[in-house]
Amino acid sequence: MAETIIKVDLSKSAYENENLHNRWHPDIPMAAMVKPGDDFILECIDWTGGQIKNNDDASDVRDVDLTQVHFLSGPVGVEGAEPGDLLEVDILDIGTFEESQWGFNGFFSKQNGGGFLDEHFPEAQKSIWDFNGMFTKSRHVPGVEFAGLIHPGLIGCLPSKSMLEEWNRREKELFDTNPSVCQC
Repeated sequence: MAETIIKVDLSKSAYENENLHNRWHPDIPMAAMVKPGDDFILECIDWTGGQIKNNDDASDVRDVDLTQVHFLSGPVGVEGAEPGDLLEVDILDIGTFEESQWGFNGFFSKQNGGGFLDEHFPEAQKSIWDFNGMFTKSRHVPGVEFAGLIHPGLIGCLPSKSMLEEWNRREKELFDTNPSVCQC
């Protein structure tokens, strides 16, 4: 059995969990190290950091804090890897936590950013999807069941310090020439 090298405690907020962060930055210390060819398990949290709850109230979608999202587990270092190396990662399995066999989708409200259909769906809405093996169904969308294929979310590599400096230089140049482009 593969070792779990990063664990997530779903009873804590994403901010209280060790080894969760939301950016690729060279100063974030490695949470774990692996050798090329190692099999291991990483526990992860959803992109909102657990802000969306398994209930019928869409206020959590309406009020989601978008200032810090896309929580990442790690970073995980690979022994012998250097900046610029090409890494091949095989994802062998993706699943839910035993105590959290559900997922969600939703519409933001027009007031917190909406989406391209916010004229049709101006209020926040969500549907909860309960997994049963590989299939999922929702109490919010009766009569629908489908293969609930889970995707891995965001996966990437930390930039080197020089790469980060280059990104920051380019972004500052863009901002300095046309600040209306930046929606910061």
